[in-house]
Amino acid sequence: MGRDRLFLLAPDFADPAYPGRRFYCWHCALLEGVLAGAAPAQGLAVERLAWPRPRRALVALVGEAHESLPLLVLADDAPDGLATGAHGGVRFVDETSAILRVLSLRHGLPEPHP
Repeated sequence: MGRDRLFLLAPDFADPAYPGRRFYCWHCALLEGVLAGAAPAQGLAVERLAWPRPRRALVALVGEAHESLPLLVLADDAPDGLATGAHGGVRFVDETSAILRVLSLRHGLPEPHP
């Protein structure tokens, strides 16, 4: 059994399109906050990637078309129906609210309040 892998952007990055400014991805920051406030998730690996593209580690898994972050790559034992996409047999979840749902279902993290 493998582990689900959550890929997030490392905070405090520069974008050459906005010289002299520093940024964070608010979707990734939301997930970081949920992870920080919950009990450690067993079976989940969190990897923080640098902002510039291509993000080679991710492209090797899911292809260049799916390197936007955050992204959750599902382990082989993940139930069918959780993935929002696939590439070469690798299933993934690529939308923040769907990632939060899967983290609740598979890793015991709290659910967002309706």
